[in-house]
Amino acid sequence: MSALTWIALASLAAWAWLLLGQGLFWRTDIRLPPRGAPADGAWPTVAIVVPARDEAQVLPMSLPSLLEQDYPGRAVVFLIDDGSTDGTAKTARVLATDCERGLPLVVASPGALEPGWTGKLWAVRHGITLARAQLAPEYLLLTDADIAHEPDSLRELVCAARSRDLDLVSQMARLRVETVWERLIVPAFVYFFAQLYPFRWVNRPGARTAAAAGGCVLLRTDAAERARVPESIRQSVIDDVALARVVKRAGGGPVATARGAGAPDAPGGRAARGRIWLGLAERVDSVRPYPHPRELWRMVSRSAYAQLRHSPALLALTVVGLAVVYLAPPVAVGVGAWRGERVAWLVGGLAWAVMAGTFLPMLRYYRQSLWWAPLLPLMAALYLLMTVDSAIQHYRGRGAAWKGRTYARPEAAP
Repeated sequence: MSALTWIALASLAAWAWLLLGQGLFWRTDIRLPPRGAPADGAWPTVAIVVPARDEAQVLPMSLPSLLEQDYPGRAVVFLIDDGSTDGTAKTARVLATDCERGLPLVVASPGALEPGWTGKLWAVRHGITLARAQLAPEYLLLTDADIAHEPDSLRELVCAARSRDLDLVSQMARLRVETVWERLIVPAFVYFFAQLYPFRWVNRPGARTAAAAGGCVLLRTDAAERARVPESIRQSVIDDVALARVVKRAGGGPVATARGAGAPDAPGGRAARGRIWLGLAERVDSVRPYPHPRELWRMVSRSAYAQLRHSPALLALTVVGLAVVYLAPPVAVGVGAWRGERVAWLVGGLAWAVMAGTFLPMLRYYRQSLWWAPLLPLMAALYLLMTVDSAIQHYRGRGAAWKGRTYARPEAAP
C-alpha cells in the first residue's frame, strides 16, 4: 500500500477511537441535570459577579437580563468595571435605573491591575471580596458581560446545584452565529472544546477531567474558599478550565448522606474531588458579535498556545495530529481519485464521512445547515493556522493579548 493509504488508515483508526472512546464528545444532549426547588423552600443568597472592560456596546443586551432575573431568594449583581474607557460603568448605572423592579446593582472598580494577575480575574477577585463583605452569599454566579440569561436562568442553575449537591455548575453559552464567518468558526470552536474536554468525563464523579465555560459558572462560595479562587488561578489566561481544575482538586464539602453513588470519599466525610458539572446551554446566550474574521481569529489565537502550555513539542504534535486526523481524509480522497488509488480514496472517504457525522449534532444545536458538516476539515485547517499564529505572537511578545493587555506566561509573571 502507498504512504497515502497508510495515512488514510491512521486517520480512520483515529476517528474510530474518537467516535466511541472519547466520551461520546460529539453528542449534544448534556443539558442541566434534573432539578427541583429547595425542599425546605429556602433559596440561597447569590452574588452575581460580572467583570467588564470596555463593554458599553453589549451591556444593553446582557445586563438587563441579569437585573430582571426571576429569583425567589436574595441576589445582587456586582459589575466590576476594569479600567474601561468607553463609559461601561455609566451605561450599567443607566440600565439599572431603567429596571425599576430589578435586582440591586453594585458598580465598582478594582483599581490598578497588580502584577501577576489577568484583568478578568483581578476584577473577579474584587467582586467576590465585595460580595462577601456586603452579602455573605452561599453561591457566586460568575458571568461575562456579553452573556444574556433568560429570566429563570439563575433559578435553574441553583436548583441544579442544590439537587445534585454540586460545587460548580457551568453552562457553555450559545454563541452568536449570524455571519458566514461565525457559522464557519463558532460551531467548530465548541465541537473542538468538547473533544478536548468531553462533558461526560467532566461530569463523572471522581474523574480527573475538569473544565468549565467561563461565560456562565455557578460556584459554591465554600468551594471557592477551599480552592482559594481566584488567587490560585490569578495568572491563568484560560481561566475557566483552570477554575474547574482547582475546584475539583480541592475536594467537595461534607458528603450528604442522601447524595447517592459518587466519588470515593476522603477521611472526615469530605468528597475526594469537588463535584462539578458542564453542559450546553439552552437559555444562556452570548450577544457579542464577530462581524469580521479578525475578531474570531483573535478570540482563538489569544489562548491557543497557552492551551499547549507554551510547549514547542506539544505545538508540533498538535499540528501533525490535526493534519492526520482532519486534513488527511479529503487529501486521500482527492489524490487517491486522481492517482487511481482506490483503497486510499475509499478509506479517506470513510474517515471523512465519520468526521462529518460527528459534527452533525453540533450543527443541529446551532440550528445551522447540515451541509456545513463536510467542511469540517477546512475549519480544522483554520484552527491549525490560528494555533500556529498564537505561538508566533507569543514569541514576538504579543501572546495572550486582549483589550490592550498582554500577559506573560505564568512562570515569567511576578
